[in-house]
Amino acid sequence: MFSERFIRYIQFEKRYSPHTVSAYQSDLDQFTLFLNGPENAVAAQEPAITHPNQITHHDIRNWMVELMGQKLTARSVNRKMATLRKYFKFLLQESVIVENPASKIRSQKVPKNLPVVVEEARLTQMLDSNEIFTSDFTGQRDKLVVEMLFGTGMRLAELLGLKDQDINYYEGTLKVLGKRNKERIIPINTELRILLGNYLELKKNQQFHNNSGALIVTTKGADAYPKLIYLIVQKYLSNISTQIKKSPHVLRHTFATTLLNNGADLNSIKELLGHANLSATQIYTHNSVERLKSIYKQAHPKA
Repeated sequence: MFSERFIRYIQFEKRYSPHTVSAYQSDLDQFTLFLNGPENAVAAQEPAITHPNQITHHDIRNWMVELMGQKLTARSVNRKMATLRKYFKFLLQESVIVENPASKIRSQKVPKNLPVVVEEARLTQMLDSNEIFTSDFTGQRDKLVVEMLFGTGMRLAELLGLKDQDINYYEGTLKVLGKRNKERIIPINTELRILLGNYLELKKNQQFHNNSGALIVTTKGADAYPKLIYLIVQKYLSNISTQIKKSPHVLRHTFATTLLNNGADLNSIKELLGHANLSATQIYTHNSVERLKSIYKQAHPKA
């Protein structure tokens, strides 16, 4: 009941993305299952928790320990704790509870991993090749997916949310709806404009019976979905990379790192990525430092 109110709040008032809403819902369901499930020793000895004011920080702490025991990463555990903090903060504002039990929970220390990127030259060579992507609708759609992610740095959810009318051919821009429903304009190059035009023509020729407004669609004309985009990216990155991680976000990281390595300033990259603050963008400077170290070791006689 209370979790449903919270989900409606973040969905309709805060206007979080469907992906974020789904993640919050999943976290709350898992926490509820932990509290009242038979595997919870505390719950087995005490009456089931029926109201949020019965939940203590010890319950949340026990769940955190349980998650860590499942070998979840610190980042994943922290995300679930962030869900609970926001949930109980909402309940506090609604006067459902008088104290936030999640306020005493500290986040786990997260190791600072550098963003995973693909080698720019190999990625560009693949996209420029006439042998990798077929000329039919599926091949050109797949190429557009990779080109869009690498050429604009947009998020997966932003790509899925693009409509045909979001393309401005005259200005050479895309209108993207980012996190918190914040719109931003991203420039696109001439090559991407041509690819978009060819793709839309092929899409029109498919004569799909449904009238999906989404830019990227399946071979049956339905809206593309996250798993499809993942499969497309993994398929083509496997041609040029042996690294384990091959996701749409890797192409976003590659976009940002490529811009930085070629002289773009952080503030401009921040605006293109749609980051709320500069601290989120600064992680890409570490990649550049590592690149400089690598060049130094290869080129300097005393390195």
